[in-house]
Amino acid sequence: MKNELKTGFIICIFFSLFFVADKTLFSTIYHGIENTIDLYPLSYFTTYLIVGIPVFLFVFFSDRYQILKPLGLKSNFFQAIAFSFIFTVPMFIGYGIMAGFEISLAPKDFWFGVVFAAFFEELYYRGFFFGQLFKKTKLGFLSALVLGALVFASLHLYQSDDPATLFGIFIITFMGAGFFAWMFVEWDYNLWVPIGLHFFMNLSWTIFSISDNAFGNLTANLIRGLTILFA
Repeated sequence: MKNELKTGFIICIFFSLFFVADKTLFSTIYHGIENTIDLYPLSYFTTYLIVGIPVFLFVFFSDRYQILKPLGLKSNFFQAIAFSFIFTVPMFIGYGIMAGFEISLAPKDFWFGVVFAAFFEELYYRGFFFGQLFKKTKLGFLSALVLGALVFASLHLYQSDDPATLFGIFIITFMGAGFFAWMFVEWDYNLWVPIGLHFFMNLSWTIFSISDNAFGNLTANLIRGLTILFA
């Protein structure tokens, strides 16, 4: 028990190192790389890998010099993406009807709000923080889920200044984090499943311009609920 508490504490420390680097150094690193290679998708991707070095170091040395498998990235990619798309069909159809099937997607919105948001949020918050806590400590599924979801939901509170909207954003993202964590475990730690779900859910939300924050309206959330039930 004592060793597992120690492990949990160490996981939190390494996650905190990533978190602090992400919040304080990301912009500086990103602009430094961007000024050198002038290709923002690659600059953003590289920066997110750099701030995640503490995470990769912990996994590498605690999982017998492996990184991809412990984080769930060595699982079946194509199966995960195929099922993720099927699960999110209700959102594409429902949001398409809401928007009259008028599509709008700026390149930066696609890369930052869809591709990288899905991949790196799942990698660091589900694959590492939740996954490592759940697998290497006796916190249990629910405790690890709640702890990870609280941190994840708090990250999205920048999206509004209105208290009611902030509360809605927190609840939606908290539940989303729990849903992605559950899918991660149910699919035998295949991280590509929550990554795929996150990607397609964000994509449908973005291309049909449903809302400028994660909360949306009642109709949008009912449609999102159909995807969750389907999955």
